[in-house]
Amino acid sequence: MSFAKNYRRVGLIVPSSNITMETEIPALLKAREAILPDRFTFHSSRMRMKSVVKEELEAMDADSLRCAIELSDAAVEVQAYACLVAIMSMGFGYHHKSSTKLSQATVANGQPATVLNSAGALIDGMKDLGIGKVSIICPYMKPLTKMVVDYIENEGIEVQDFLALEIPDNLDVASQDPTAPAELWRKLDTRGIDGIVASACVQMPSLASIEMIERASGIPTLSAAVATTRQILKSLNLTEVAPGGGALLSSGVRASIQNVA
Repeated sequence: MSFAKNYRRVGLIVPSSNITMETEIPALLKAREAILPDRFTFHSSRMRMKSVVKEELEAMDADSLRCAIELSDAAVEVQAYACLVAIMSMGFGYHHKSSTKLSQATVANGQPATVLNSAGALIDGMKDLGIGKVSIICPYMKPLTKMVVDYIENEGIEVQDFLALEIPDNLDVASQDPTAPAELWRKLDTRGIDGIVASACVQMPSLASIEMIERASGIPTLSAAVATTRQILKSLNLTEVAPGGGALLSSGVRASIQNVA
């Protein structure tokens, strides 16, 4: 098998001020390489966005088509678009429309690829975990956080409680302590819920907190980055497991290791 076929090419459509997507998603997939033979390379295209406000999010989303075409020039196998709040700010169900539009652009460019987004990945991840009622942590201002809550509830998942950290500058979002959600979740109403979203934003670091929250709360915990990683694996027809990814990426880990052995 050639070097190129040994490595699965993953495209990342990234807000220009996002510095977390290219760390947490590769970290999960690199951790997976320690237990499974699949290998990954990562290739990014960026869209301008500095402040997490509706006007900048809409302008950024309009630029996503260019990014999808650029990444298809590199013949990536799958593309992941993060910004969750940008997708959700465009109206109910937009994660489906965005994915279809960008995937069609790769087909027209002669290098077809599935284009997923963190908004759809988070919703699918919650549904696959059987989460009917959730509490979430967001870095956004309250109006945008409420928009995210409404979007999730429109998909049939009740949001019992939310914590809005109200950080408008996207670089400030990235500078948050990745272990902070391991304590922040305690501010949420978790009575009777099925899941916790430690970060409903791929820019806000939370990977170090996922399994800490699960152990402390006894409640399945995920994040936009964890859910996006799972969708990447699913799109590549690979076993959807990765160490450190919590309940969503733990199913079948033991069986997968035994199969490789």
